[in-house]
Amino acid sequence: MTPLDISVNHFFESLRQYLPDDDVTLVERAFRFAEKAHEGQRRLSGDPYITHPLAVASTLAGWQLDAQALAAALLHDVLEDTGARKEKLNEEFGSVVAELVSAVSKLDKLEFSSYKEAQAENFRKMLLAMARDVRVILIKLADRFHNMQTLESIRLDKRQRIARETYDIYVPLAYRLGLYALRQGLLDLSFQNLRPARHRVIEQAIENVRHARRETVDNVIALLQDRLQRHELKAEVSGRERTPYSTYSKMREKRIPFAQVMESYGIRIIVDTREHCYAALGVLHEALKPIPGRFKDYIAIPKANGYQSLHTTLFGPGSMPIDVQIRTHDMNLVADAGIAAYWMYRSASDFANLVETQQNTRQWLKGLLEMPLEADSIEFVDNIKRDLFPEEIYVFTPKGKIFTLPLGATVLDFAYAVHTDIGHHCAGARVNHEAMPMRTVLRNGSQVEIITNPETSPTPTWLSFVVTGRARSAIRNFLKNQQKDEAEALGERLLHHSFSIFKIKPDNVAPDLWQALAENYSAKTLDDLYVEIGRGKILPFTVAQTLVDKLTKTTRKVGKNTQQKNLKLPDGQNTLLRYAACCHPLPRDPIIGWMRSGLGLEVHIRDCAVLKERAPEQHELIDVAWPAEAQALYASEILLWAKDRHGLLADLTSVIAKTDTNIAQLWLDRSSPQEPITMGFLLDVRNRQQLAEILRGLRRVAGVKKVQRARKTA
Repeated sequence: MTPLDISVNHFFESLRQYLPDDDVTLVERAFRFAEKAHEGQRRLSGDPYITHPLAVASTLAGWQLDAQALAAALLHDVLEDTGARKEKLNEEFGSVVAELVSAVSKLDKLEFSSYKEAQAENFRKMLLAMARDVRVILIKLADRFHNMQTLESIRLDKRQRIARETYDIYVPLAYRLGLYALRQGLLDLSFQNLRPARHRVIEQAIENVRHARRETVDNVIALLQDRLQRHELKAEVSGRERTPYSTYSKMREKRIPFAQVMESYGIRIIVDTREHCYAALGVLHEALKPIPGRFKDYIAIPKANGYQSLHTTLFGPGSMPIDVQIRTHDMNLVADAGIAAYWMYRSASDFANLVETQQNTRQWLKGLLEMPLEADSIEFVDNIKRDLFPEEIYVFTPKGKIFTLPLGATVLDFAYAVHTDIGHHCAGARVNHEAMPMRTVLRNGSQVEIITNPETSPTPTWLSFVVTGRARSAIRNFLKNQQKDEAEALGERLLHHSFSIFKIKPDNVAPDLWQALAENYSAKTLDDLYVEIGRGKILPFTVAQTLVDKLTKTTRKVGKNTQQKNLKLPDGQNTLLRYAACCHPLPRDPIIGWMRSGLGLEVHIRDCAVLKERAPEQHELIDVAWPAEAQALYASEILLWAKDRHGLLADLTSVIAKTDTNIAQLWLDRSSPQEPITMGFLLDVRNRQQLAEILRGLRRVAGVKKVQRARKTA
């Protein structure tokens, strides 16, 4: 028999241990289909290609996954690498298997601007499919594991690129799903390919001390078994081997040499019940002194991926540290297989923790579907990576409910974890009964009570301090919708204003003509057309002229005698209406609007030097007018020159404060002690009268040489 025949026989023998005959038959048909589809194809190593999907399916069989997942694993490359079609898979194996295969397949038929974008889009597709069926990611992780095991046949640069991608994405994803054994394998394979020399040296060093350590570990195991048996606790005690990556990681993290890392020993104790875990802990702490601050109870508070265990570190013989993990058989199964333990647990009588793990995982996966689909693929993946950080903190509500967040999460991240609406209206929080702002970074074990305000809503600034993908996506989605509403309102005003130039009344335009006008600019509806105009992507004057052409069937240009009304501006600013920072126009200044593509309407003073220098096209300029009674605050910059003296700044700010004016920014420049000091103030004012009052007051301050409004005019 060939090695392939042996692997196939072993694979199907393992399936017959837990699958009914009909399911085994389905998997056999999938194997024959894949074998025929990949006939004649070979991997770079020279092995028949079918060895790869067989290895992937074998990994899943180790987790005792169902027949549909195993069939999909055997078929996972037929859409990408052979002439097989999804319709054929649907016909032969059913829609579920066909969808699983499609979800795992790459998007190789689409064109992307870069490899990074292509990988990001592939990963997004996989995650969204995974949110609907977790078996997708289990197949993909098994696929990546076998590819990492056979990297030696490809060129070095591609090998390292795959290893880096595995380390950045698939390793933390395996952790998030609780697949510790697979995660450890991926970590070591990534390390081996990214740092081959270091991996080789550390691996050899571990081998050199393995025999000496074995004797010490055996003695420690015998000591602990003896103490547990005295207390009639049935337990399995075993040593834990250090891997090259875990050794290297600890050397870097603790900044200690190899010899010091190897001074500590890892022991795992497996008992029958949760109560026995705590009983065993008591026995160990009585037999050997625990090291203070090194105890963690992941049974009372499990990790987000369902991991449960007691961790403690003891002073062993000769003061050597012994890292001990204590867990039940069920906990050990979840610790190794994570979410995959669901299929292995089907016949178990007690799997309450696994049910909770399933719920936590599905809640996280559901959050993926809440992210806006129109988001950039790379941005989507960046958000996911933020949620895959292995370091976690546990935060409590006042009622004791536990939320797991990544390290560095803020009050606002917690608010969005509770509910999107609570995040949108978060105004702060009481952290451990003390009032704190929303940007406060939370610590492990904090109790947090969110304070909401119906008037509060997300701003772009919030994106600068949240860390979870859920919070970032919710904020971006809100801002995008808000901007769309603002763009629609502004676009409607701009288009109606342009209609007035041609003496067209919007109410007189027939509905079918409106629809034809929208479709002329590739907009589905009139509202979509307004949005594009408001965002500056389509000029309103051009749209108005198109309507005139449709009405008259002839080209018509604006005559000099055409009466043009000024577009009334709304009071204040929004994301698509901005007042230029070069001239800072104020109510009653003569102004003009500039429609900037993708940026919306920018308002300048008519004689602004910057505007004249940029020389926009005439059709991009729009006559605008201030609202009749402007009440909003507008930015205005003033410059001041004065002789420096003690108390000067206090006198200046006092004058400004008396006018009930906010100072947004302040800066100064002193070229030499003999020269007058130059100061600049960015103020929030309502109009030119308020600014004039401020200027008069500042001129009366002792030492002030000159003060003026700062603006660049031609």
